[in-house]
Amino acid sequence: MSSVVGSLSELSIGGDNWAAEVPGLQKNLGILTPNQIELAKKLLHEGQSHLFANWAEQGVEDEKKAHFFNQVSRLNANYPGGLAVYIQNARQLLTDSKVGRNPFEGFTPSVPSGEILTFGDDNFIKFEEVGVEEARKAAFVLVAGGLGERLGYNGIKVALPSETTTGTCFLQNYILCILALQEASRKLSEDEFPVEIPFVIMTSDDTHTPTLKLLKSNSYFGMKPGQVILLKQEKVACLDDNDARIALDPNDKYMIQTKPHGHGDVHSLLYNSDLLRTWRDAGLRWVLFFQDTNGLLFKAIPASLGVSATKGYHVNSLAVPRKAKEAIGGITKLTHADGRTMVINVEYNQLDPLLRSTGHADGDANCETGYSPFPGNINQLILELGPYIEELNRTHGAIAEFVNPKYKNSSKTSFKSSTRLECMMQDYPKTLPPSARVGFTVMDAWLAYAPVKNNPEDAAKVPAGNPYHSATSGEMAIYRANSLILRKAGVQIPDPTTAVFNGQEVEVWPRITWKPNWALIFSDVKRKVNKGCSISQKSTMVINGPNIYLEDLSLDGAILINAVSEAEVLNGSVQNKGWALKPIDYKDKSLPEENRIRGFVIEKLEQLEMNYSEPGKFFLQ
Repeated sequence: MSSVVGSLSELSIGGDNWAAEVPGLQKNLGILTPNQIELAKKLLHEGQSHLFANWAEQGVEDEKKAHFFNQVSRLNANYPGGLAVYIQNARQLLTDSKVGRNPFEGFTPSVPSGEILTFGDDNFIKFEEVGVEEARKAAFVLVAGGLGERLGYNGIKVALPSETTTGTCFLQNYILCILALQEASRKLSEDEFPVEIPFVIMTSDDTHTPTLKLLKSNSYFGMKPGQVILLKQEKVACLDDNDARIALDPNDKYMIQTKPHGHGDVHSLLYNSDLLRTWRDAGLRWVLFFQDTNGLLFKAIPASLGVSATKGYHVNSLAVPRKAKEAIGGITKLTHADGRTMVINVEYNQLDPLLRSTGHADGDANCETGYSPFPGNINQLILELGPYIEELNRTHGAIAEFVNPKYKNSSKTSFKSSTRLECMMQDYPKTLPPSARVGFTVMDAWLAYAPVKNNPEDAAKVPAGNPYHSATSGEMAIYRANSLILRKAGVQIPDPTTAVFNGQEVEVWPRITWKPNWALIFSDVKRKVNKGCSISQKSTMVINGPNIYLEDLSLDGAILINAVSEAEVLNGSVQNKGWALKPIDYKDKSLPEENRIRGFVIEKLEQLEMNYSEPGKFFLQ
């Protein structure tokens, strides 16, 4: 920054001469404030004189000119180091992109150290129990800046039902999981005061107001409003060419084109909010970052947090087993020729050539386990708060960026459309010192990872055997996970059938759901289920209440149990017509979007619904 300031001072030569070669600006100097003049000088110094080329005379459209400088001021304030640094970074990255410079030049990849967990074994259960105890010292951060347009859904993604048996949306599910962790952790602590786990949501211009409306209209889904903090992400300037000339809106010469900077902005938002210091002073130890549409995530959180606490990881990336060349980044240790090391996510299309160029003739290949030795990154991070604050004090939250211009041709001299710099949340470890303890936790994908990010048409084109990552597969994954968890606890559940919805062939398991306060970890499930239970494939079961026990349950149909915490409910035998999945056409616009993008609706033929609002011990039979 000092070099920028020094260069700016050289521009101030003899009154207004610094703007003499920019007539559009020169003739408007009389209406500019001192702050606006300094911003204009920065823009000229960084080669942005074209921004003023078509400005009207002073006295004409002056209000629009003021709006222009207001926008420049925001862009300058919201980027670590300011707009000048953004332009300088962009110029360097665009140069690197044009010449095809390899970002991993000089680095040799190897498999990092981490923890590979097997669901339900003693080690897994131990880590889950440690994680629940640690949860009272944690804060959760959800990056939720995106709309559901890519899914074929016009609302915000967190408002989309994670499954349609209960209609629980993603945001409600996340809050209920955090509240269940909060209560379970409180019971294990000796603190006299109630635990309140902070929950931060990073929003954007597109999602901020709808997210706030969703929370308020649902009374924050049971969470205290003061626990929920919304931090709004701002956009960054678009760039027109390899010289990093800022792009103007083609329909407004006083408006700079802007686009999202990426979810890596969450780190600078937290740094500037002062929340981290507040959490540290309150005795918190962990910050958990997660993305907006993975309905399985909280099944993996307790054990992963337990790994962080037990292993002393400063950074713990949640991961799943990954097939070689699968379209998911691999967590990789990189060692530079100069001795530098880092453990980061390497995108799948970069990992194979990197391995081949460093002596691995087979490139990205499966090992004896049938999977790549480089675990698949699912963009969920657990950071230890103290080291995180130290690093952000050094970087001010700036994350290593990249640029991805779409060139018109192989000369790479012009773009098809404007581009911008981007950054990713999971690239935080790139700047860490070698002493940082960076690891990962691997769990089965069926337990931890079922993102919803593809629309029906794109999902139907996915090659056979690869995950669809659609609303259809995301919902079915929840039923599969719950069925497999109950199976592990001793419940007899048959193998699934298959069905095709929206052109996607999926496994159909019993539609089993439960609220997190019934079973947060596997030991909860084992405690509330005995081995004399059976559930047929066509069945639906909804459990809503902490003290519902499955004892000699024989279910062939649909059952919904709602009970207050003081009511203890024991199951018996239930048989009815149940609920059925009815295929629908996703192009049928008479149906709600949240159903169309799944390709089915639930036909509620017959069910047993039991509601227990009073304390006591009850039996279904």
